[in-house]
Amino acid sequence: MSSTILVTEFAPAERVPIEIVRRQASAIAELPLAHELLNSVLNFVLVLNPQRQIVFASRNWQELLPGKNGEDLLGLRPGEALGCVHAHEREAGCGTTVFCQECGAVKVILTSLAGQHDLQECHLTRVLDCREEALDLLVYGTPFRIKDETYCLFAVTDIGHEKRRRALEQIFFHDVLNSAGGLTGLAQMLGEAVAEELRDDMRLLEAGLHDLLEQVQAQKDLAAAEHSELAVKPVPLNPAAVLQEVVLLYENHLAARDRKLCLAPDPTTTELVSDPTLLKRVLGNLIKNALEAAKPGQTVLAGCEEVNGFVRFSVHNPGYMLKPAQLQVFSRSFTTKGLGRGLGTYSVKLLTEQYLKGQVGFASDPQKGTTFFVLLPQQA
Repeated sequence: MSSTILVTEFAPAERVPIEIVRRQASAIAELPLAHELLNSVLNFVLVLNPQRQIVFASRNWQELLPGKNGEDLLGLRPGEALGCVHAHEREAGCGTTVFCQECGAVKVILTSLAGQHDLQECHLTRVLDCREEALDLLVYGTPFRIKDETYCLFAVTDIGHEKRRRALEQIFFHDVLNSAGGLTGLAQMLGEAVAEELRDDMRLLEAGLHDLLEQVQAQKDLAAAEHSELAVKPVPLNPAAVLQEVVLLYENHLAARDRKLCLAPDPTTTELVSDPTLLKRVLGNLIKNALEAAKPGQTVLAGCEEVNGFVRFSVHNPGYMLKPAQLQVFSRSFTTKGLGRGLGTYSVKLLTEQYLKGQVGFASDPQKGTTFFVLLPQQA
């Protein structure tokens, strides 16, 4: 090693000469099936020596680093290979600046070389072809030993497209909810001022705008739920009152045209602690799906009852679900309603089981029809 003392503000600065790096690379190559296996995965994979220098790079790294092959990367550290703007601010290179203290990649590598697995996000700015580019990466470090030395198997996934989509999604929801909310408020004001003969039309307009607002909010909540960003706010509830509110909302829904929606007799009023917004969204999805599955003239029945410390909500329609549909009913994007549909039952399961801490299920019989149920603990 060089006798020069290199200054670092985070990770160790020492390196080994390129001759040692090449010997380490040869040791990796001699491992049975190592190259074949590491080159067969979808992630970008590096093997780093104890000094965080690259001794192996999978072939697909050329997608992140156009014009460079594995030989070009030998001896570099990941930030140097990627072109991180901070990689050369200190003579010691990648991992040794004050900015590296918050770098997910450096943290993962150090944890891995200490003998533990780690997974973090890494957000860096690099210079590529004389222009700056932001990278959003998911990095995973796995320790393994070769000849009594610990190496880091460093796997990288580019999540930039996902981050960009999420940001655009949030902007879209924010703007559409603002616009729809404004139109709903305007419709309410006009409804009080229009002539008597236009009142029914204004009520229909207001109901349609309310449904639009609810649908956009439902999609916003579903996106947040899938990213583990959805906040749950449990409060004491009257199950019968919540169910009746949802039934009243959907009685005049377009899906209820030529169909009857009824509340089952004697719904339980036993106190339930849950999130009212998410619960109404779950029940609304089940009722809407049941109305769409029912034929004109048929009745959809919604009820709730206490069952051994749980509250069981149920929605029944007379239709029968074929076996192939039963096997996929909770799968994301499965639908019998056409392209672009299929998030209803998926969101019911996601919201119920991951956020309301309950269970969801169904039974379908050619004679008895189909009943979906949601079972929630009284004290979430």
